[in-house]
Amino acid sequence: MTTYNLADLFEQVVDKVPAWEAIVTENTRLNYAELEARANQLAHFLQSRGVGQGDHIGLHLKNDNEYIEGMLAAFKLRAVPVNINYNYVEGELNYVYNDADLVALLVHRSYIGRSASVVSDVPSLHTQIVVNDASEEATPEGWFEYEDALSSASSDRDFGPRSSDDVYIIYTGGTTGMPKGVMWRHEDIFFASLGGGDPDRTQGPISRPEQLSERIGEFQMATLGAPPFMHAAAQWTALSQMYSGGKLVIPAHGNFDVKAILDACAEEKVIALTLVGDAMATPIADALEASPDSWDLSGLFVIASGGAVLSPAVKDRLLELLPGKMIVDGLGSSETGVMGNKTSGLGGEESAEPRFTVGEFVQVLDDNMQPVAAGSGIVGKLARGGHVPLGYYNAPEKSAETFVEVDGKRWSLPGDLAMVEADNTVLLLGRGSTSINSGGEKIFPEEVESALKAHPVVYDAVVVGVPDERWGQAVTAVCQFREGQAVSYEDLKEFCRTQVAAYKIPRLLLHCEQIKRSPAGKADYPWARNFALESLGLN
Repeated sequence: MTTYNLADLFEQVVDKVPAWEAIVTENTRLNYAELEARANQLAHFLQSRGVGQGDHIGLHLKNDNEYIEGMLAAFKLRAVPVNINYNYVEGELNYVYNDADLVALLVHRSYIGRSASVVSDVPSLHTQIVVNDASEEATPEGWFEYEDALSSASSDRDFGPRSSDDVYIIYTGGTTGMPKGVMWRHEDIFFASLGGGDPDRTQGPISRPEQLSERIGEFQMATLGAPPFMHAAAQWTALSQMYSGGKLVIPAHGNFDVKAILDACAEEKVIALTLVGDAMATPIADALEASPDSWDLSGLFVIASGGAVLSPAVKDRLLELLPGKMIVDGLGSSETGVMGNKTSGLGGEESAEPRFTVGEFVQVLDDNMQPVAAGSGIVGKLARGGHVPLGYYNAPEKSAETFVEVDGKRWSLPGDLAMVEADNTVLLLGRGSTSINSGGEKIFPEEVESALKAHPVVYDAVVVGVPDERWGQAVTAVCQFREGQAVSYEDLKEFCRTQVAAYKIPRLLLHCEQIKRSPAGKADYPWARNFALESLGLN
């Protein structure tokens, strides 16, 4: 019987469109039948090593076809793929490898050095498989070569029955503390984050598993996801493509390379490009502005941002450089899945505010955990009901804080504060954990950051609060200027007066050569705060 298991659903697509291209990389083109054959081979090899239901397989990889093959192989075995941040150093890897109870690991050759130094400290880990890249790092004794492992195993689809209750995990760094593994049932993540059989949000979710393949028409959409697959937004983009019979384009080099991304968009006639906030959109806009005739992007229809909202200034630049396109900001997190969106261009909403149209399961809850009334002006906690995670892996106390039950209904509370407008759209105010209390006023960094980045000299900005005797906290801007340019604090302050209320204007301006962000483009607030404290001599 077909289920909402992620492997069962993928196999439906394979049977419907086996010859359609599934993945295109710099050196590889795989159709759906070929992709499945390779995933089956990897699954059989892992199975021969004793990996099975509920076991955790680490994916310490850059973006490439092997990442998708690793996820699919795990699903086929009823095992659990675990995303590993490839920027982690030894101590962080030791924590995640152990916290996730890894039994097997796929690792790109470039990362062997750091990985090999900690695997002996992970008692559950018994199988390491090396995926080739440009590195010449030697394979440690006892580790396996990826292509050798595949060639030694069967490509048959002969696995046992699976369940909609099988587990999917995505580790998320959050804004504080060590990474946490968010656990989802396959059925829940499919409907909450992978489109539910309706990735374009035009037909509504499917009502029975078999309906997935019935919806695949004659037109194939090509999507390029620029963020690393080790982050939720990129995984969800990739898997949504897999479940709609789409073509997933992976640009060269396996990391964020602007030229490679734009080259791939032009060559593969990409329809949808997924980025993460200004950190990725600004370099794209810079390249298009510098070489406006270098890429034929006539096939591109939509630019989507997930994980971080695009600032109005950057969004306006993209729409000017790419007229006739649509920009979609997605609202969601690892703990909630996709909750809503905001569209700009082609008649979409032009408001600069982060106001989102949300799904039926999204609410804003007051301090008593009751939905706030639309248009009331009450600031509450953003919440997702319906399909929500099981909790955090190995973290019952943190699970109890984020995933709560009220009157028999479970909610996921990602930590964002919001208001419900009179038209039932949700105005996102930001994370309560990063908000700044200055003189009794609550200030959300994202709003001030958008104002700063609207200035033509400011390339990037992160806003934090630092201790202040008079105000409690002083709004402090850490700014990266465009190369060879600078702006004075007084000029920037006057510019901000036209963008935000006076109490939100930064009281301190600090310049740094390069803003530190996660590989997915998210702001690193702990880093920015430490930079500010050190620069001001306050730590």
